Amino acid sequence: MRLTRRRLIAISAAAAFLPAVARARPPARVWTGQALGARASIRLDHPDALAIAARALAEIERLEGILSLYRADSALSRLNRDGRLAAPPFELLECLSICAAVHRASTGRFDPTVQPLWQLWAEAAIAGRRPGDAQIETVLRRTGWGGVTIGADAITLRPGMALTLNGVGQGYVADRIALLLEAEGLTDILIDTGEFRALGGQPGGGAWPVKLAAGGSVGLRQRALATSAPLGTCFDAQGRDGHILDPRSGRPVRAGWREITVSAPSAGLADALTTAACAMPDEAGLRAMIAGFDGARLEAAHRA
Repeated sequence: MRLTRRRLIAISAAAAFLPAVARARPPARVWTGQALGARASIRLDHPDALAIAARALAEIERLEGILSLYRADSALSRLNRDGRLAAPPFELLECLSICAAVHRASTGRFDPTVQPLWQLWAEAAIAGRRPGDAQIETVLRRTGWGGVTIGADAITLRPGMALTLNGVGQGYVADRIALLLEAEGLTDILIDTGEFRALGGQPGGGAWPVKLAAGGSVGLRQRALATSAPLGTCFDAQGRDGHILDPRSGRPVRAGWREITVSAPSAGLADALTTAACAMPDEAGLRAMIAGFDGARLEAAHRA
């Protein structure tokens, strides 16, 4: 699969931020690593930056043990394997609450139950083909948000179903790290887990200037920012079949949009809204969906 556009944003932004900070005071300390399969970084201008970053790393590790599809023993993987998860962690419940809200607001265009479809398309791509219509229709029967039952005592899935949090998890991790750092009394921090979450602004003053791959930039202060692109990652080498699936058709969303950027009070919400936005047919629909969430706004919508 090709490198995602959102990771390109993270790389270019990392190069852009540091000179501005350095001119104001000594260079910021930067921690980089992985979070839910994506590049992650935290930029801090603080004498205890390394110790703080270590605590943030421990939090990422803990969250991956809950939300990651890449770990066989994570809470999400166990739910997908067994179809039921007793006493689910609060963080998983909170993520699914965001998913439910965006599912409703997007009239079903955002649906974490597409994981079986995603596996179908990925396996077909490895074999050098596209899945057939009959295969897609068969797997579609194993999807649908109505097959998920969420409660504080247990989460259950209809037989054959599985969830993915790829459209919300990276943003949610940024939010949880922000809570950890804020509880320590820290501010003027930018967290980048593939989506951005700012605590305050730059240490030297002003908002964090987040550059967009499609052009332009957004000043970020005490807010979150997420970007999605239908063809940012593709199943095929030719770049025809994007990784964002339309849960209604079982196929990649039609690439009517080149890139969509949303800001919101939380990165988890911004992440989910941009994923859903890629399946929206027009800007009026985009704005109507986003307007249903306090503090969320459309920052950029570039047509393909």
